[in-house]
Amino acid sequence: MIAPIKNSPLNVLGTSLQACCKKLKTGWYRNGSCETDQSDTGRHVVCTVMTEKFLAFSKLAGNDLSTPRPEFSFPGLKEGDCWCLCALRWQEALEADMAPKVKLESCEESALEVLELEDLKAYAVETK
Repeated sequence: MIAPIKNSPLNVLGTSLQACCKKLKTGWYRNGSCETDQSDTGRHVVCTVMTEKFLAFSKLAGNDLSTPRPEFSFPGLKEGDCWCLCALRWQEALEADMAPKVKLESCEESALEVLELEDLKAYAVETK
């Protein structure tokens, strides 16, 4: 029996999901893409561009993304780095006026189960 071909994941715009980051191992699969599966209860599907403001907010909320953790091969994030963020964390940051910008082409479509497309569009950055 031939195994079915996995469909390419789509982004929130309904087109092919683009990589979020090429230099950091981000995403549920740590492959640079914000694609996910059912075992990712945090839904790491929002491709964000880090800001100092958001990193400070996240640290205060108990998720320190700026401190390197070599034991997990995590270099720590700085302003300008791209990272696949949990959808609910992005919503929390939005409500606190701390949301980082997003790359719409790199946010997996399942983000729309939690977030509003108009909110994401309001924080969109141009991608090349």
